[in-house]
Amino acid sequence: MLTISNLTHVYSNGVRALDGVNLEIPKGMFGLLGPNGAGKSTLMRCVAALQKPTQGEIKFGDIDVLRSPDTLRQSLGYLPQDFDVYPRISAQAMLDHIAVLKGVTNGKERKALVTELLRQVNLYDVRKKSLASYSGGMRQRFGVAQALIGEPQLIIVDEPTAGLDPQERNRFHNLLSEIGENVVVILSTHIVSDVSDLCPLMAIIAGGKIVSLGAPSGLVSEIQGKLWAKTIDKNEIRTYQSKYNVLSARLIAGTTVVRIYSDGDPGEGFESAEADLEDVYFLKVFSNSDDRAAAA
Repeated sequence: MLTISNLTHVYSNGVRALDGVNLEIPKGMFGLLGPNGAGKSTLMRCVAALQKPTQGEIKFGDIDVLRSPDTLRQSLGYLPQDFDVYPRISAQAMLDHIAVLKGVTNGKERKALVTELLRQVNLYDVRKKSLASYSGGMRQRFGVAQALIGEPQLIIVDEPTAGLDPQERNRFHNLLSEIGENVVVILSTHIVSDVSDLCPLMAIIAGGKIVSLGAPSGLVSEIQGKLWAKTIDKNEIRTYQSKYNVLSARLIAGTTVVRIYSDGDPGEGFESAEADLEDVYFLKVFSNSDDRAAAA
């Protein structure tokens, strides 16, 4: 269990990136969903003991992360949003090098470990190719492989599917799902479908605060029956924003469909719509209707 208590971080320029974050994260996939600038990466760096927060406490099991960062790192696998590798070295050689740095000194054991990891992330057949030749998805899968060295019990992946094509995203989803069965895996992302597809538990973060917490299906059920949709002319968006709680304005087959949140039937041609996690996201994150429509 990862326990985060009253975590706050204020940067030297006065920006409050985290503001009293409290979370309990059990084994399995946990989604941390939020827009860019919400505090996701700051929170992940604090949990990974790469950045000391202004105040608060982080514990992973019996480990006090802030007091014993080196102890935490022995149980940690981390795939940051951006990571660098030696481009001209092969994946096999690079993993071998990282394994040495992580303390796997026995050559026979290290070779077996590297082989197993390359098979697990489906890179074994291209293990001798340079990392510079890898696609974005292949690089991300390599990143997972390096994060798994040392049998970590806490794995953090920060924005892992940004920029991946649909096929690579599906491969990456399957890989994360397999990994997340027996350890704590935190998936930090702004992509709603990543969380809805993978995570039985999630939190939404905005402005450095946790604004929603629970199972994706439970959060959606809370607003079911309160979503209404209508096809409008795109030039009418601001008029509807001034009258209703507009969550999003989506283009569907070239037409603009506005979705609003209302406890009762708003009339005016609106029809009841099936709620989804994206609706929850817009409702919880964006307090300004203009921002909601722009984010769609």
